[in-house]
Amino acid sequence: MASIALRIPRPYSARIFAVAVAFVAGTAMFLQTYMAEAQGRPDSLADLAERISPAVVNITTSTTIAQTEERPVIPEGSPLEDFFRDFMDQQRRPDQGPRRGSALGSGFVISNDGYIVTNNHVIDKADEIIIEFLDGDELEAEIIGVDPKTDIALLKVEPSGALPFVEFGDSDVARVGDWVMAIGNPLGQGFSVSAGIISARNRELRGSYDDFIQTDAAINRGNSGGPLFNMEGDVIGVNTAILSPNGGSIGIGFSMSSAVVKNVVAQLQEFGETKRGWLGVRIQDVEEDVAEALKLSDARGALVTDVPDGPAKEGGILARDVILTFDGKDIEDIRSLVRIVGDTQVDKTVDVEVFRDGEMVTLAVKVGRLEEANTQLAAASPEDAPEPTGPANVIGLVISEITDELRAQFVLDEDARGVIVIGVDEDSEAYEKGLRDGDLIAEVAQEAVSDPQDVVSRLKAAKDAGRSSILLLVRRGGQPRFVAVNPAG
Repeated sequence: MASIALRIPRPYSARIFAVAVAFVAGTAMFLQTYMAEAQGRPDSLADLAERISPAVVNITTSTTIAQTEERPVIPEGSPLEDFFRDFMDQQRRPDQGPRRGSALGSGFVISNDGYIVTNNHVIDKADEIIIEFLDGDELEAEIIGVDPKTDIALLKVEPSGALPFVEFGDSDVARVGDWVMAIGNPLGQGFSVSAGIISARNRELRGSYDDFIQTDAAINRGNSGGPLFNMEGDVIGVNTAILSPNGGSIGIGFSMSSAVVKNVVAQLQEFGETKRGWLGVRIQDVEEDVAEALKLSDARGALVTDVPDGPAKEGGILARDVILTFDGKDIEDIRSLVRIVGDTQVDKTVDVEVFRDGEMVTLAVKVGRLEEANTQLAAASPEDAPEPTGPANVIGLVISEITDELRAQFVLDEDARGVIVIGVDEDSEAYEKGLRDGDLIAEVAQEAVSDPQDVVSRLKAAKDAGRSSILLLVRRGGQPRFVAVNPAG
């Protein structure tokens, strides 16, 4: 096959080369712009920072600290008593008395009439709270309400005109790797901007209502209470804590997500306090072996271990129910149930779907208020105890009926019922699953047990039926949990 060489006249070569270079450069610029936009990051954060910084504030608090006077301890009647009393009187300063302590933090304005969000620990026990704005103006703030559980506080100032403010964004749509920007008052240095990415989501640090965003944007002391922005300028978190061996930023900072903060702030603004929903159950996560024992297809939901007096009991929820949906929302684990129930309006009647004995059951439950909940269990009436039987050894456990001696040894309540563990083989599955001396086995295969032979017979029946797992209801320190074990040991 003959080859054909394409020759370009020399006058056109430079022109085509220039066009090619321009094309390549334009393509590179396009790709760079596309990549930046795909990442949600502009070439510069200056415009964004300039637009939203006026809504960020510095917070200075002062607290009265009682001045304590230390005197040497001199025995009464000692010859030196008068000498030391005169000496201390001479050393006392005329102005000695209560002194003032101060603290610095950050916050942000959420309405043009002066509502400001910060951390509760920034203003806790403060006698005076001064808000400093970007333009240097200062106003005194009052506390509208606080929520120690999420470390959020709502303040109010009285401005002479409309204030610049920012709005909450949807932290639930934020993804790991998204760009974020923090603005605050780090180490008392005044308004400061830092940027980074979301390093992780849904971090839990302290309590059931935690939903922290982890970021590598520089956050230091003084940033507490300041906002974490997405690239649209919406607040998706409140900077609250850092993880650091030296007190400075090492790129591990935590912001309480706006999904939590928005609801808390709304309640503080309306009521001056939080009104969290309360269901009134003790729960545990559903592990794979527990799901198998319950014949539940997926290891999800919240397994009810106990139902004291409260909304759940009134609504018909039972121990061993697995809560799969609450008010139309899927329940993945106990953490999601606590969050969803807490965010539910008090006194609202909701549908709760539970998995019970192999079937789905829908119950109507009226949500109570957590802050008013009385979670004490009614005292159980003691029953006449049968004659004690001897200990038994099964699935690596030595179990015994409860005797007065064992009740005293393991400090059991008078109303404790079941079979007590008095020995555990450390090579057994039961030990792996966390069973220890002093644990009470209250139920086996969802039936109450009162002596070791009850346990032995039920485990044998499950083994003979070819079952690979069986549920034990175990109580420790009064707290119940389900444990799935192999009846063959």
